[in-house]
Amino acid sequence: MRPPRTKTGPLRSVPRSRRAAVTAVAALLALCAPTAAAGAPTADGRPHRPCVGSRLPERGPARAILRITERAKAEMDLKSVILRVTVDGREVVTTALGESMTGVPATPAMHFRNGNIAISYMGTALLRLVDRGVVRLDDPVARWLPGLKDGDRITLRMLAASTTGLVDYVRLPEFQRAVTADPFRQWTADELVRLSTSKERWYEPGTNWSYSHANFVLLGAALEKITGTRLDVLLRQEVLGPLGLRETRNGFTPDIPAPVLHAFTSDRGTYEESTFWNPSWTTAPGAVETTDICDLASSAAGIGSGRLLSPSSYRELLNPGTVGLGHATAKCPATVCLAQTEATHYGLGLLVLGDWVSQHPLFFGYSASQAYLPSGRLAIAVSTTNGPKAPGGHSAHTIAQRIAAALVPAHPIPDFG
Repeated sequence: MRPPRTKTGPLRSVPRSRRAAVTAVAALLALCAPTAAAGAPTADGRPHRPCVGSRLPERGPARAILRITERAKAEMDLKSVILRVTVDGREVVTTALGESMTGVPATPAMHFRNGNIAISYMGTALLRLVDRGVVRLDDPVARWLPGLKDGDRITLRMLAASTTGLVDYVRLPEFQRAVTADPFRQWTADELVRLSTSKERWYEPGTNWSYSHANFVLLGAALEKITGTRLDVLLRQEVLGPLGLRETRNGFTPDIPAPVLHAFTSDRGTYEESTFWNPSWTTAPGAVETTDICDLASSAAGIGSGRLLSPSSYRELLNPGTVGLGHATAKCPATVCLAQTEATHYGLGLLVLGDWVSQHPLFFGYSASQAYLPSGRLAIAVSTTNGPKAPGGHSAHTIAQRIAAALVPAHPIPDFG
């Protein structure tokens, strides 16, 4: 079953006055960086430049962004904030505030976990296969995952758009107890999928919407079977390489490449370091990645603009039929089966929030946000870690929302759900 199709937020026509406002802001911000940004991919064979902080002016957009960030860091008791803002790929500001560890300043070159941002790479990789005629979005996954219950009724579209009805194993009490008891445990894809498929599904495939980590574990497995290529290699070939994301890489262990942004959390009741807690349960093996802030900003622009996709696949990326889905049922509360509206809805591995294309992962003391405004070619990337009194939650996304409100007030980033 294929859900009804409607237009998406970023592809809606923008009133002329708003287009002019975005153009004016983009032109102003572009003046802040007349040269190539640090950490940008080089096409002329020169050595790769590390991600470094920009020189902060005394006035202008970069100074305004810094003030917003300083206030948010203090207000939310954040241990560190690393951010980068670009317009049309040109740097407005790149900076880091606070500490990675006591006495160790945070820097823009530090690596952190990017969580579900890798899911947007899987969505784009899938659509690149569609563009080449390798698969169709509405192909049933039983062809590649014959052991999956109802695999003949679940399509690639449903996995990537999270409309299968599979229970999210992250919400299960037994999973939460296991992770809390041993956050260093290595989980296998089979274990994770079994947790979900052992429960009664929330709804019939394609009839509703709910976020389930199991969908993306299965999507990763399907992509490997379709291509005969290991997922981390496939994502490098199809997405990371073409976008020049040279500091973004998969890890099959909890290790993080140096330099490391350390994380801390009070999730288990005591403020403790969580940097190397095992992220194996977060998504498909091969897509458990780390990155830096320069790559995160490039990712926001590359994925959000649909640079690697045909126009038709870009439309599918932004709305694969999710608009109009999402309603509470006897099995699925409204807090899980969230309403998908034209203004805020899930695409293929990403969020459409008003006029922005976004993702904002949260994992054991790490919070990050990538957001892209196609009409202004404005990219915002933020990474945060928690202090001992931090309230938790998507602090990086909150900072991204505040930056957007200051730079393009006609284009706020709404909350999802």
